Formats: sequence, C-alpha cells, structure tokens
Amino acid sequence: MKTLIKNAREKKGLKTRELAQILSIDQALISKFESGTRKPTKEQVAKIAIALDIDYETLMVAWLKEKIVYEIGNNEFALKALLVAEEEIRYKAKNNTNKLSKSLDTLLTQIDVLKNKLDSFRQFDSYRISQALELEYTFESNRIEGNTMTLRETDLVINEGLTISGKSMREHLEAINHQEAIAFIKELINKNTSLIEREVLAIHNLILRGIHPEDAGRYRKVQVMIKGSSHTPSQPFLVAKEMEDYFIWYETNKNKLHPIVLAAEMHERLVTIHPFIDGNGRTSRLVMNLILLQHGYVIANIKGDYESRIRYYQTLESAQTKNNKEEFILFVAQIEKESLERYLTIIGQ
Repeated sequence: MKTLIKNAREKKGLKTRELAQILSIDQALISKFESGTRKPTKEQVAKIAIALDIDYETLMVAWLKEKIVYEIGNNEFALKALLVAEEEIRYKAKNNTNKLSKSLDTLLTQIDVLKNKLDSFRQFDSYRISQALELEYTFESNRIEGNTMTLRETDLVINEGLTISGKSMREHLEAINHQEAIAFIKELINKNTSLIEREVLAIHNLILRGIHPEDAGRYRKVQVMIKGSSHTPSQPFLVAKEMEDYFIWYETNKNKLHPIVLAAEMHERLVTIHPFIDGNGRTSRLVMNLILLQHGYVIANIKGDYESRIRYYQTLESAQTKNNKEEFILFVAQIEKESLERYLTIIGQ
C-alpha cells in the first residue's frame, strides 16, 4: 500500500506537503503512510484514492490486506481463521438484504437487453443523431427549470447564433451553457476521466457562466439545512463536508451498483445536498448522464412538460423526505429505457 500511495503521488507531481494540504492532514502522516509506519483510516483511504486517482478497490484491498496481516499474521491459527472468515463473508454477501426490488430488477434487465442490442448496432451511430438528441436534452433540462424557449428557438440560439426576440439574456445563456456542458462531459468520457470534485465544479461553472459568474463553480459558503425524514429533523451542515462525503460514497460504491442505480443515486444525493446557489438541478442531471454515458448507456432525457416535471419532483421528494429512493430510481430507469428504445428506433433497429 505504501508503494501505491508514493508512486501515485510522484506520478501526479505532488510533494508530501501538497498532498497533506489536499487531504487536510499533517504532512508527517503522509510520510508515515509512505514508509509503512502508519496506516491511514478507512475514511483517509477513500480521500487518498480520490486525490491521487488511484482505483478505490485496489487501494482498499491493499489496506485490508495489511490490516489483516498486522492483526493475525503471526498467529499460528491465522490461516484457519481466514478460511472460516471467508465462508462467513461469502454467506453474508449471498444473503445481503439490500437487494433490488423485483420490479426494479426486471426493468434493469430489460434496459440491459436494449443496451446490448444498441452495442451491436453502434456502427449506425452518427454525429447528426447525437447532435439532435443532445439539443433535445438541453431544451428539456432547461425547460424543467423554467426556461421558456421552444426546441426550435433553442436550436437557433445554439447552432445559428441567433438572438430570440422576447427571450431574456439568461435564457439564451442557459441554452448555450448547457450545450457546452454536454460537450465537456463527452470530453471527460473520451479522456476516461474519473468523476471527482474538480469535474463537478467545472460542470457547474459552465452552467452558470455569465449568469452568476461570482458563484459559478463554487459551493455556497453558508450553513444550510438538509431535509430530514419523517423521523429525523432537519439538520444544519457544511456544504464542503457533505460534498467530501458525496465523492467518498461514489468511490466506495461505483463498482458495486448497477450503473443506472449509481447514476440515479448520484443525482439524488447531489440535489439533496444542494451545494450551489443556483444550477443544482441541471448539474445533477449532467452528473447522472455522465455516469450513464461512461457505462455505454444513452442520455436519460427527463422531459420538462408539466406531467413529467411533477413526477420527477415527486419521486425526488419521496427520496429526500421518506428515505425511500426506490421510486426515484425506478423513474430514472424508466426514462433510460424509453431513451434507449427511441435511440434504436431512430437508427432503424
């Protein structure tokens, strides 16, 4: 583990002092991690993985291995204990109660059948199809937030550079900014870039560029309230700490969950934290679609008409206030299924 950390730090060109500043810990701890005289905590492992772009699973396996060896490595019964522990761990994993509902599991299976079909016809993809669907996504995502431009007007602003009479400057910027944010997440996918804080802030910066320049790409700095469940009162929290936990949760779960579930969770968690003064909805949907596109799915385009918007908000509210995310995940999964079906229809399959 010490070698993993040191090599990754040097590869990124960071000094121990600089890494310590990023992790908000003492510089001496970094040196001890790299010499093997001190082990990071589980929480620090997640932060190190994010800061140094190390695969979380790889780093966590190394951490657990060293922890096991340190605790029982010299005991004469160590190997027998490990065999018994392995059986128990396998049993618990097999009987994990945190399973998908039958309806969600069925829907995810249907989605993956469609995705596999699309994968076999990728040669029929075209730039024009992608451009048209991305334009629709910009139109619908902005419509959810109250932008009054039509699809045609959105097209004229983005692709023709025209100004629409009677529409505000903000509405024009929302269309242009959102389209550029889509281009940015596609660039991240091409570079195989991990979802880290810098990228989310960059997405938000694009969304609010020219609209709220002083807040673009920056968390709100005040203490805000996060909604509790019916059993838990609202609690004050600091945005930066909540966002730190947000990325740790992602690193911990990104290889465990179905991509649709992961994408929906990351959307709901970001909206619930509400880290920005403005642009939280658009940013959350872009993060969701970044994850979907990274895994080979298509953009899940939530519509901005009244019925769709109300359903969207209702399922989000249910996740936030009743601590029941099933309804929202089902909603996102259904949107993705419809988007895949439409994509296949467009390419004639």
